[in-house]
Amino acid sequence: MDFRLTDDQRALRAGVRELLEGRFGRERLRAAVDKPAPGADPALDRALWRELGDAGFFALRLPEKDGGVGLGLPEAVLAFEEAGRALVPGPLVATHLAAGSVPGAATGETVVTRVDGELVEWLDAADCVLGGTGITAGAVPVRSVDPLTPLHRVPGGAGASGEPPEPGAALGALLTAAEQLGSAARTTEAAVHHACEREQFGRPVGAFQAVKQLCAHMLVRTEVARGAVYGAAVTGDPVEIAGAKLLADEAAVRNARDCLQVHGGTGFTWEADVHLHLKRAWVRAERWPTAGDASETLAAALL
Repeated sequence: MDFRLTDDQRALRAGVRELLEGRFGRERLRAAVDKPAPGADPALDRALWRELGDAGFFALRLPEKDGGVGLGLPEAVLAFEEAGRALVPGPLVATHLAAGSVPGAATGETVVTRVDGELVEWLDAADCVLGGTGITAGAVPVRSVDPLTPLHRVPGGAGASGEPPEPGAALGALLTAAEQLGSAARTTEAAVHHACEREQFGRPVGAFQAVKQLCAHMLVRTEVARGAVYGAAVTGDPVEIAGAKLLADEAAVRNARDCLQVHGGTGFTWEADVHLHLKRAWVRAERWPTAGDASETLAAALL
């Protein structure tokens, strides 16, 4: 089995990165975080959503005869890795999974979210909610640590009482793991860049052993998670996907924490993007599935 990317896959990844840098660069990210006022619920950027739809982001795995791009799960993982790297907000995974079954989802005209356990993201902005008719009745807003992921809690939500996972849950977990992988890679790059640029005592801080080790551990966690995520994308095995989600969650959260350490006090403020990566990684780690659910899946497979 060969996990190396083909030339077409490298071109796809480069194209998605270029697209997101142009449509959702740092200025647009900061505007989304800071407007209309820090702490207020964010508004979903419908124009960005349609731009992603026009680029085929949501229809990537749809057959060409149905208006899709006709690619596979490995290519979708590469696209979501770039979305995680850019911290693109919104229910990307749910809308992608709904392409082909919910009218308008493939083109970005319809925003789709999904009840995941007792939580649902972007409920107020969504046109369609998956997870059961009327299930969001009584949903109440809860405070989210991520300023770009508004959450509602649904009493007795889907899968909250030991129900079997719904179809597509494993794919959702894999695509979320891909977003975590992209975030882990981005914070590694940010830490290394800062360690090379920032000087103390006349030397770059990266010359000091403690900083070197932090950066090295970040790289190792990222590449281990990358191998697991790419491997699970090829096999599609639910157990391997659960393992990939665990490793990607660990890489995203711990890398963001170590990146904060490398940046010193400047990394703990809202002005630093690494702060946003940490908050988003915390939210994703509790969803699609949680670390506890993924561990149970792995344990059951070992019995």
